Amino acid sequence: MNPALNHRTYLVTGASRGFGLAIARALLAGGANVGMTARNGELLQGAVAELNTDKAIGIAGDVADAEQMASIMAQVKQHFGGFHGLVNNAGLARPANVENIDQAELMLQINTNFTGTVLCCKAAIPLLRGQDNPRIVNISSASAWHYDEMYHLSIYAATKAAVERFSRDLRLELQDDGIGVSCIRPGAAWTGFADGWNPQRLSAGVAAWQKAGPSMDQGMEPRHVAEAVLYCLSCPGGVAVDLLEVRPNRPAPKLQL
Repeated sequence: MNPALNHRTYLVTGASRGFGLAIARALLAGGANVGMTARNGELLQGAVAELNTDKAIGIAGDVADAEQMASIMAQVKQHFGGFHGLVNNAGLARPANVENIDQAELMLQINTNFTGTVLCCKAAIPLLRGQDNPRIVNISSASAWHYDEMYHLSIYAATKAAVERFSRDLRLELQDDGIGVSCIRPGAAWTGFADGWNPQRLSAGVAAWQKAGPSMDQGMEPRHVAEAVLYCLSCPGGVAVDLLEVRPNRPAPKLQL
């Protein structure tokens, strides 16, 4: 139980698996109520069933749809009787070198990773204003800053860099409202993030990445990112983590396909 989180209510996007599910699980362990959303309703409800608690609800929706997200947040607030924070975790990538980028996949990444983050923040601000120590945490990626995370993910990396720059301005905009804004930049962890990627494009990206050197850092799990999120949410009023990078720190041979 975490006294700073107990009986408070948070919405986590992209919560059906990976970092999002780990964040939801950590919030529940801290005593919080958790609204969970993701595009895949079946996968989301499976995650909620796995948690097996009346302190978590799942509502399917697309973060890039402003009306859907505003409705989901209102439902979460009504269900639990409050709304204290938003964790913008939803994100996806589609590997491709620039010459072979598919326009639909380009826009899918921009709309999910960046536009979705902006729209979720926009919907959350009126609900957070006036609450006790309200918080927004935006999840970036080490790919936004480091070149050795993976190759052929330039669009994904660019959208996450945009999230970081957006978060910095948002933090300043919301200071007078007492809404703390933090951005977390996680490195690689095994989350199933690459499930469904085009195998040929993934192989090309891995091959290019391997040429840059034989080793990578490993050893991080989704729960480590969840712990970083809880740290940001638990800061006292008037204190906010600006940017927090969490990366694995154990050298190991790079992934082979």
